[in-house]
Amino acid sequence: MGILFVSLSTIFGTYQAVIVRKATNTILKYISENNFSDSFIFVQYSLTIIALALVSGLFMFLMRQTIIVMSRHIEYDQKNEIYSHYQALDADFYKKQATGDLMNRITEDVSKVRMYTGPAVMYLANTVVTVITVLAFMLNVNWELTLMVFIPLPILSFIIYKVSDKINKRSIKVQQELSNLTSHAQESFASIRVIKAYAQEDYFTKSMDEKGDVYKKENLKLATIESYFQPTMVLMIGLSVMITIWFGGYLVMQKKIEAGNIPEFIMNVYRLTWPFAALGWVTSLIQRAAASQTRINEFLQTAAGIKNESPSASTISSNIKFNNVSFTYPETGITALKNISFEVKQGQILGITGPVGSGKSTIAQLLSRVYDTPEGEILLDEKNIKYLNLYNLRRSMGIVPQEVFLFSDTIANNISFASEQKYTETEIEEAAKNAVVYDNIESFPDKFNTMVGERGITLSGGQKQRISIARAIIKNPEVLVFDDCLSAVDTETEALILQNLKKIMKNKTCIIISPRISSIRHADLILYLKNGKITEKGTHQDLLNSKGDYFSLFELQKN
Repeated sequence: MGILFVSLSTIFGTYQAVIVRKATNTILKYISENNFSDSFIFVQYSLTIIALALVSGLFMFLMRQTIIVMSRHIEYDQKNEIYSHYQALDADFYKKQATGDLMNRITEDVSKVRMYTGPAVMYLANTVVTVITVLAFMLNVNWELTLMVFIPLPILSFIIYKVSDKINKRSIKVQQELSNLTSHAQESFASIRVIKAYAQEDYFTKSMDEKGDVYKKENLKLATIESYFQPTMVLMIGLSVMITIWFGGYLVMQKKIEAGNIPEFIMNVYRLTWPFAALGWVTSLIQRAAASQTRINEFLQTAAGIKNESPSASTISSNIKFNNVSFTYPETGITALKNISFEVKQGQILGITGPVGSGKSTIAQLLSRVYDTPEGEILLDEKNIKYLNLYNLRRSMGIVPQEVFLFSDTIANNISFASEQKYTETEIEEAAKNAVVYDNIESFPDKFNTMVGERGITLSGGQKQRISIARAIIKNPEVLVFDDCLSAVDTETEALILQNLKKIMKNKTCIIISPRISSIRHADLILYLKNGKITEKGTHQDLLNSKGDYFSLFELQKN
């Protein structure tokens, strides 16, 4: 439909030059005859030109409504496709990518692809139709003048193509520098507390200035190349017009064409100029779009390492068993777990402790399939978790990670984030009470409607941890995992939370990962990890009696 509208708009627009030719010839005829008795004919010519312009404009409007609107729909679909794919990719992917670059690909790169699917397609179609239509009209008048007029136009296209090629190369460089600049800005905003705590504002400002300066220089180089575009186009238009007047005047004197053909040809030159100039510009758009689509495809063709092998719903049990599990982080090559085996029955509490880097958090990540284990197997009720429905598995778990993340939203919405279902006000308050954060929330002016700020920046570390705990327990999970999430909580509050957990997690499984003995001493089974291996296993009293590393840690913390 868009190409049809382009054709109709071009035909009606080009026919205006024919009316100008007829009007010019009529004027010259009346002058030679000194007869202006029928001047109403010029009103007719004027109205005809206006009518043709209106009809041409109408079809141009319809052309844009089809092609440009279609490109916006493609942009919308592509952004959603990329975002959905981002959601499906695993933790390994995100550890290798900068957030600024991810943002740039879903915004700037998609925008450049849209410029291809919209303006580039539209102007390409317009160029082809205009050249064919105008060429037909001009050849109908005189082939010699047509040939002379066309001589500078291919040169114009070639020059603009070469300029556009350089623009494209510079544009890619600008995009790369913009990604670096965006990533740096995003990182500095996210870590503003740390920056201020270490008084590093000047360093980050200087670093931002340096990256901004590189970005500015690349943009200035791009602007210098782009500055050749307009003068080149004006020069070529001028040459075509000069040729039209010079050679057209010669043909008029030879009586091969009419005088009215000269303004007709000049109008057609201007009508042809943009399509020919657009060829170079469109080529540039296509090159930019190709470069951007290549960048987009790098992500779209990246397969998620964690796949849902069971599309049908799975029943999740809380009997957990690790059989000879070993794991090495793919991005670093660090071996976190070596031949780990243990079992936790439904209704039991498992405590895991050990020094930093011993593999404690890795157990939580493997259990929720943030990563898949290449060696050994993890079973839930004797079923390998790789063959359970991934979403059922994760929905059955309440995980409180070490790094608490709160959304820039109300406290109530942060707590109820755990599920798509709408929790009642009573359920949200009950979860807050069990996480021993209810009194803190009630002390805020807006209570549960308090906005927490980006990443929960307005709250203390302990408040953020307890809101994150409330988020996990409100969903009443089959398996609850606390991954060192009580570090910012005092011992009294910690004791209250653990006491509430025994009541909440009755007949369910709870895993508490912590370097603090006070957090795990009442667990039914405690694992002590060291260098990725279980070096001690048993109850709190059993491990104290063995006088090993656990005992040494207990004595150190007791003192």
